[in-house]
Order: sequence, then structure tokens, then C-alpha cells
Amino acid sequence: MTFKAAAIQMCSGVDPARNAERMARLVRDAASRGAIYVQTPEMTGALQRDRAAMKAALRDEDGDLIVKAASGLAAELGIHLHVGSTAIGLADGKMANRGFLFGPDGKKITHYDKIHMFDVDLDNGESWRESSAYTPGDTARLVNLPFGKLGCAICYDVRFPELFRAQAAAGAEIMSLPAAFTRQTGEAHWEVLLRARAIENGMFVIAAAQAGRHEDGRETYGHSMIVDPWGVVLASAGSTGEAVVLADIDIAAVAAARAKIPNLKNGRAFSLEEVPLPAVGGVAA
Repeated sequence: MTFKAAAIQMCSGVDPARNAERMARLVRDAASRGAIYVQTPEMTGALQRDRAAMKAALRDEDGDLIVKAASGLAAELGIHLHVGSTAIGLADGKMANRGFLFGPDGKKITHYDKIHMFDVDLDNGESWRESSAYTPGDTARLVNLPFGKLGCAICYDVRFPELFRAQAAAGAEIMSLPAAFTRQTGEAHWEVLLRARAIENGMFVIAAAQAGRHEDGRETYGHSMIVDPWGVVLASAGSTGEAVVLADIDIAAVAAARAKIPNLKNGRAFSLEEVPLPAVGGVAA
């Protein structure tokens, strides 16, 4: 089956209501151009470094503005709408970095909580501690859709290939990878990681990204991208500004790539043995 997919590039600010309006405008644009699967970036609802302000605006899933808006849009347009993620309030006072997939009837099909937390110390003093505010997920999601099997991941998850391999081994043909990659890490690693995950698993990767200078001061890399199972970049956006990235997804390309290089079948279990330094003159070197 062939279908048209869209990755929505945004520059989300601190106000969820304004971000919902931006999302609606871009999603309608994508649907008007034939997309039946539309993905928005990580933290579509708001990018807000002020944790107190973010928690003050926080809602649970039933009361979240982005969730309500996305459900209505999916039903209005008759599409599968994938909110890459938004912050959802949890009972313990923390948040979930949670993605949502809605069907053409507007009903939620599933959600996915980001598993791997972005706790890093980069050059030039840039430091992030996602785990200080967010509760990590512990369950991967593989969704059977009319046009293919969709696996779920979010941003930093891309650096953990075992998550992608597990879903590919279970039959995933497409992986979603909505993101808010920093400019620094994006320049170094974004495209090569997306293409690597696509190539090593023989699957499509759809990655909607945040882009540009945000109201809270951070800068994200952009370059929303759709990659095919052979590692070819089918479509890509620039480093700043909103964009709608479109590509035709031919699911038959997954089987073709996996037939050429059947590494999912050729993998073998193995043990790991650490070899000590050789002794020199009877004494360990």
C-alpha cells in the first residue's frame, strides 16, 4: 500500500493555546495536500524552561488542550493524527512526555510515554535534566494501522537502537520519531541517526521536529525528515521556521529492503568474553 505522510515542523512557544492554533493550521495544510498520516513534533503543546510556569498550565490527559484539539482535527479531516508529544500532568506531581495517536473518528488509538530521559551535559555549558521533571515510560508501542505497522519513539530514544530493533523484529514497518533536538546535537547527529535507524531495520522513519529560536530561549535544530528503508531522505525541511514535509510511503519498500539485506533474520545470539591484558615476564601488564 502507498499513502502520503506528513511531518509537521513547528517552533512551539510557551502558550498552549497559540501552539494549538499553529498545529491546526499546519495539520489542515498537510491534509489538504493528501496526507492521511500527520505527525507533529515533540512538545507540540509548549516548550517552556520555567518549570513553575509549565506546571501551572499543566493538565491531565482528559483536560489537555492539545489532546482535545488533535482529537477534533483528526475527526474533522478524516486522518490519523499523531501528536508527537505534549506534557501531561500525572498524579504524583510529575509529568509524562506523552505522544498521542488519533484515528479518523477522532478517538485515541494509543499513547506512548517517552522511555529515555534526556539527561546530558554538552559543550559550552549546555545541560539538560529531563528526568527531574518527567517520569519515563516503560512500555514500547507497536500500532496496527490500515496502511502499516507503526512503532513509537520520541527524540532521545533514537540513541537507543535496541528500542527500534525490538519493534522491527515485532513487525514495525514505520517508526515515528518526533523530536525537539538541540541545535548542537542536531548538527552533529540528527540525520545520521535517523538514516542509521532506517537502514539497520529496513523501515521508514518519520521525524517531525521543533525548529528555531523558541520563546523560552532554547534553540532547536529542525530539519524534519522522512527517510525510506534504504536510508534515502525522501523529504526534509530547513533549520528554522514552520514547514509541512510530505512524502509518499510505499510499504512494499520495507519488504524489498529486508529481502536484500535480511539482517533481522540473520542476527545470532552470542556471549561476550573480556580478555585480560597479557602478562609480561609473569607480571600483568
